[in-house]
Amino acid sequence: MKWGEKPYHSLDFEMKQRFGEKVYRLALNGKMTCPNRDGTLGKGGCIFCSEGGSGEFAASALLSIPEQIQLQKNMIRQKRPVNRFIAYFQAYTNTYAPVDYLEKIFTEAVSDPEVAALSIATRPDVLPPDVLSLLQRLNNQKPVWVELGLQTMHEETARFIRRGYDLPCFEQAVQNLRACGIEVIVHTILGLPNESREQMLETIRYLNTCHIQGIKLQLLHILKNTDLAAYYERTHFPVLSMEEYVDLVISCIENLSPDIVVHRITGDGPGELLIAPKWSQSKRTVLNKIHASFRERQTWQGKSYHAKEN
Repeated sequence: MKWGEKPYHSLDFEMKQRFGEKVYRLALNGKMTCPNRDGTLGKGGCIFCSEGGSGEFAASALLSIPEQIQLQKNMIRQKRPVNRFIAYFQAYTNTYAPVDYLEKIFTEAVSDPEVAALSIATRPDVLPPDVLSLLQRLNNQKPVWVELGLQTMHEETARFIRRGYDLPCFEQAVQNLRACGIEVIVHTILGLPNESREQMLETIRYLNTCHIQGIKLQLLHILKNTDLAAYYERTHFPVLSMEEYVDLVISCIENLSPDIVVHRITGDGPGELLIAPKWSQSKRTVLNKIHASFRERQTWQGKSYHAKEN
């Protein structure tokens, strides 16, 4: 089977199959916080999380959701013509609010006729029954995806990064979401301190068993004003080189089920906050190297990485 222009099951390919055209994300801010920040679980957040709750590229929380959507559309359309969008609630924990408020902002998003799908980044321990019921209702209007920040399957690493929940919690959340017909996308971080290459691949193989629909492969970014930055300053733990990361991403995709959509294979942290690795700022260069490495392994000429054509 061919995956279009990329040698793996990319989000771009999947969206063209579903909607007949390229679809772009609108990064939105739902004005929420996180139980790992407000004292419910902790006050520092995950060790790597920035002050913006990983939402530095989202629209301003001072704007309403319709205003954020319009602003983001305008920005994207300055570069290219676009017809369909994914409303992506990105910053902090986007189910951590009263259900009436969640219904208001999510409904505002899916009501936009150009929004093709709703994607919600959250934690598996913040999905109570009333929120699940809301997501199920919204999913009857337009596709709803829930993005869960697992990062790693390894409990020792999870404690070190202060994730705040255990693996059974994640597994139960996936089970509950799937029972509601909700697609699940999982965030993983490659290069966490003290994790070996094999441990990272174990996380990928574990996710193959979890009945998830999508994955985001994210390079570890060390950002200013985080506890990870302080740890890096003390220990100077090794960060991945570009060559190591490229090779690791390809190995992850080799180990990934072809049914799982790859939503991201790299990322670029905010330039003004990024401490290391600096090479990650050249996102286009990284992507080109990944795709070139696929070609060098002779996997792009009539083959997918997972299966030969019939």
